[in-house]
Parts: sequence; C-alpha cells; structure tokens
Amino acid sequence: MLDLEVVPERSLGNEQWEFTLGMPLAQAVAILQKHCRIIKNVQVLYSEQSPLSHDLILNLTQDGIKLLFDAFNQRLKVIEVYDLTKVKLKYCGVHFNSQAIAPTIEQIDQSFGATHPGVYNSAEQLFHLNFRGLSFSFQLDSWTEAPKYEPNFAHGLASLQIPHGATVKRMYIYSGNSLQDTKAPGMPLSCFLGNVYAESVDVLRDGTGPSGLRLRLLAAGCGPGLLADAKMRVFERSVYFGDSCQDVLSMLGSPHKVFYKSEDKMKIHSPSPHKQVPSKCNDYFFNYFTLGVDILFDANTHKVKKFVLHTNYPGHYNFNIYHRCEFKIPLAIKKENADGQTETCTTYSKWDNIQELLGHPVEKPVVLHRSSSPNNTNPFGSTFCFGLQRMIFEVMQNNHIASVTLYGPPKPGAHLRTAELP
Repeated sequence: MLDLEVVPERSLGNEQWEFTLGMPLAQAVAILQKHCRIIKNVQVLYSEQSPLSHDLILNLTQDGIKLLFDAFNQRLKVIEVYDLTKVKLKYCGVHFNSQAIAPTIEQIDQSFGATHPGVYNSAEQLFHLNFRGLSFSFQLDSWTEAPKYEPNFAHGLASLQIPHGATVKRMYIYSGNSLQDTKAPGMPLSCFLGNVYAESVDVLRDGTGPSGLRLRLLAAGCGPGLLADAKMRVFERSVYFGDSCQDVLSMLGSPHKVFYKSEDKMKIHSPSPHKQVPSKCNDYFFNYFTLGVDILFDANTHKVKKFVLHTNYPGHYNFNIYHRCEFKIPLAIKKENADGQTETCTTYSKWDNIQELLGHPVEKPVVLHRSSSPNNTNPFGSTFCFGLQRMIFEVMQNNHIASVTLYGPPKPGAHLRTAELP
C-alpha cells in the first residue's frame, strides 16, 4: 500500500517520487514506468472521437488514484483519490488516513484545522469540505439523512454542518479556491529537469510556402545557485530551411536523440527519376521531444530540409513520445473574393475546417499505417496524409491533425539543370 504525503494546491507523493500540479503528462508516465513494480494496473482514459472535450486521465486502479490532465496543454490539473482504503495519506508527516486511522470529519478537522462549513450536493448525496487547493467529499451514513441537508433548509443556507462520523469518500488536490473552476497551473520549475520547452511555435512563410519556425522557449535558470533561486527564462529562437547543423545546435541546443533514416517510405510518390537512385548516405533527424519538433538534415549538405511538428493526441501511434507542439501555421487562401488572404491552422484545428477555409477539396490522401515490425499490428489504425502548400498534414480518423511536415523550397539547381537541357 502506498504511503503518500498530501501538499494542498501542490502535490501528492513520497520521498522517491511526486505527482505535482502542472507536471507534463510525459513526466507522470515516466514515474509510473520507473515504479511499475509498485504501481500496477494503470489505465489511460480519453475520448477517442473528441479528445479535447474531456480531460486525459491516468487511473491508478490498484491505488485508488486518478490523475486528471488538461485536454489542451496536457499538464496535471487535478489529483483525485477516489478510494481511500487503498492508500495511506499524511499531512505534514502525520497520518490522517491509514488502516488504523479512519478519515472521519473529526480526523480531518484535527489534521487540517478549521475551514468554512461543508456544502451539500443533493445530486451526488455528498458533502464537500473545501480548503484552498484541497477538497474532501463525505458520504452520508444513510439516505434518510439527506433531506435534512437540502440547500433550502434553514432559511436557504447552502452551507451546513457535516454530520459527525461521516467518512471521506474522495479527496481532490487542485490549484486555487474552486475545484469546478480550477485550471492546470504553469509547469513548476522542479519539472524542467534541465530541459527546454516550447510555449508556442509559429511557422514563418514567404510567398511560396513555409520558410522556417519561430519558437518561444521556456527554461529554468541554470545558474550555480540552488533550485529555490532559479527563475523561469523566456526567449525566442528562429530556425530556417537551409540552416546548417551548427546553426540549429546554437539556436535550440542538443537534441534528445539523433535518428538516421534507413529508408524513405514516401519515395515511391516522388518523380520517377529519383525512384531508382540508391542513397549513398542517410539523412538524419534531430528529435526535440520536449519541443514536439523533429528537424531533418540532408546527409550531403547537412542543412535543414524538413520540419515535423507533433500534436501528441491520444489514440495516435506516437502518443507520449513528444510533448504537444502548440503551433500556428498561416495558410494562403485562394478564393474568388479573398485573394492573398491567410487563415491560421493551429494544433487544435480539424481537417474538415481547413478544407472549408481553402474553399476547395484537397487531392486524395496517402494512407499511412505505422507498426513497429511487419508482424505487428497498430491498434490505433491508419492515418491519412494530405499534401498542401509544401506541407503534409497527417490526419487521424477522428479528423484531428496528428502531425504536420514542412518542406523547404525545391533546390534551384534542379530547375537550372532542367532548363539547360537541349
């Protein structure tokens, strides 16, 4: 049985690990993977058709804990303990819930001190006792007690005294004064762990298509002092097609991983002269997982030829490998009454809406089916790749965008050589 310390408006954890409000989803999953012998039977709950309409939930079924992540920014918003019989809980080092100590209203009052009277919710048949950043829900002993605590009782007062002996059914840790209005806080400095994160990524474009990325980056101060003295640093960096490997390293720092392409599965769709030419060396990716960005370099020139932006939607094959990239892409709209106008595509745009903005259907997609080996099946199914304005949009079956690949302008040398042919 887990023995955990409760810190209102901040965290739930022990000396080995801690779930902190504002923590990115990937870090919480990393904690669960590292301690898989102790924390078992974890479920990932999400809406397959509308992933933005419901929180993303990690359900620790063996320990009676739910971690609720904001559907948009994918940071920890609420920590819920829904079965207090499966876990030991303490506050300031003193247990208020264990096999020997029942979490009654008297025990909560003794451990946490005075607060406002409890609020009764007739629909749930529960009393809610609220502290700042912490709420307890109490189950009534019998259904017959419920009418006495209706909100219209005692001259319309909704806040009433919780009956003695009532025990906690659920506990919530969140940011702010209200569980209903709470939002996931910004990422705490303790979660940066030396990494750089992207607050936003703007796609830059010229007359022909995308030309590069402008990234607004977040980092914790890396001075020699203690973590308590560290401050959030915000800065902007831009990278462009044609930038050298050294340019990118000086702008964004070292990648988390370098991946060499062994084969190009899209080569079959390229013009016929290129199909038969075997590559002497492999292009390579810089994978920036915390930015949600991949950068492809040409093997011969070592210059940027492609950017890949990842949205990290649940239900995609690459889910939880990358952090969500909060991108904005200007699209050129070619309508009769809107020549030269641009519309913005974001991480949360749906493909149907993009096609409506364009005012014309896009060509038929290429079907992409990922799997780790030829014998394995992908449980999430195929995705569809649509080409548009030197970009490829990978679209999931629920109409959300899984990734966007940006291509640089075609090499001018290729056009010159074609023009010089007799």
